[in-house]
Amino acid sequence: MSAFDDSHDPKRISWVESANGHPLFPIQNLPFGVFSTDRQEADKRIGVAIGESILDLKSLAKSALLDEHWRLALSLPALNAWFGHGLGDARALRLRLSELLSDPQAKAKVEEHLVPVTEATMHLPAHIGDYTDFYVGIHHATNVGKQFRPENPLLPNYKYVPIGYHGRASSVRVSGTPVVRPMGQRKAPDADAPEYGPSRRLDYELELGIFIGKGNALGEPIPIGEAAGHIAGYCLLNDWSARDLQAWEYQPLGPFLAKNFLTSISPWVVTPQALAPFMRPMPPRPEGDPAPLAYLADPAERGALGIRLETVLVTQQMRDRSLPPYVLSEGEAASAMYWSAAQIVTHHASNGCNLQPGDLIGTGTLSTDDPRGLGSLLEISQGGKAPITLPSGETRSFLEDGDELTLSARCEAPGAVPIGFGWVSGRVEGLGG
Repeated sequence: MSAFDDSHDPKRISWVESANGHPLFPIQNLPFGVFSTDRQEADKRIGVAIGESILDLKSLAKSALLDEHWRLALSLPALNAWFGHGLGDARALRLRLSELLSDPQAKAKVEEHLVPVTEATMHLPAHIGDYTDFYVGIHHATNVGKQFRPENPLLPNYKYVPIGYHGRASSVRVSGTPVVRPMGQRKAPDADAPEYGPSRRLDYELELGIFIGKGNALGEPIPIGEAAGHIAGYCLLNDWSARDLQAWEYQPLGPFLAKNFLTSISPWVVTPQALAPFMRPMPPRPEGDPAPLAYLADPAERGALGIRLETVLVTQQMRDRSLPPYVLSEGEAASAMYWSAAQIVTHHASNGCNLQPGDLIGTGTLSTDDPRGLGSLLEISQGGKAPITLPSGETRSFLEDGDELTLSARCEAPGAVPIGFGWVSGRVEGLGG
């Protein structure tokens, strides 16, 4: 089945006027999310972003405009069941929605199912049963490794194994959730014993989230040639990290309290179909690097994500003085990832682990080889040795109370209409707010 159809036509416009030329959600995007209009759990329903509106799929599914086979999954308050329908239904629904939103004759029947974004509250897109965070950003891994092992920043397994660890699903939250500074044990290098208190080295991590679509049975691996078909979509992900807690606790089993207090994701899930015009070949591996083992050898010609990422910071003082956000980093995911999304999925299931619809996977911090594209303050400030100076005159090595971080992403390619992911943001609060 071709990755391209009429829904990708750059000449296609919508009768939803705000969608035409929209920087994030033109008709060529159509990302999925879960929203409500009265902030009540019982009111949550699935929608698709189109310009400055949301198409209410629960409402639309009650009409005769959608295939009956889709109606139950689209009427539920989370995307898990729809993700489980798989790639074929996902493509068919996208094409149908694109037709309805571009056909002027359908306007009278569809317009009543539109909700202004200003009247909507966004929620987590799915019930996240499991969350796994990977470490496939090779420049991030190298930069962090140099702070501890200058001569050998990457451990011997890095270029053979997509490294990952299991995170905490219960603390994944949608954009806008306050970031309460975590408590934990921390130990200064020159101290004899640790102390307990609030993190003093609170950081962010710029990542992409991958939602699993159709799952696999326990004991049945996912072949690399089929892995892309198990991906339902992508979002932005910020894996907030307490670096001082992490430095003390991570040996020998890895992150724990330093990361499980909050993970923030953007509310809209951008589908693989929407990203098709922006996929690129994976960057060639440096000379001397090992080839992927056979089970990870991806036959796809275009497995790299052509997504441009940006991180901005606003402090309380900057807000008080009406100063614009400060750009911390700008970079592209395609050049940051050593392993592709398909390789991540295949490796995760290679031992027979069963992935389920709505499971969330983080790529790990995505930094480029350019200093302008670093994905964490740990790298930007060189572990606190090189604080940055903001337009307000303030300096930052790590996040202070009142700081607000916003991650955003956008895709552009010749001959394609640009699309966006929206954003994921969070403001740091001290203990007790």
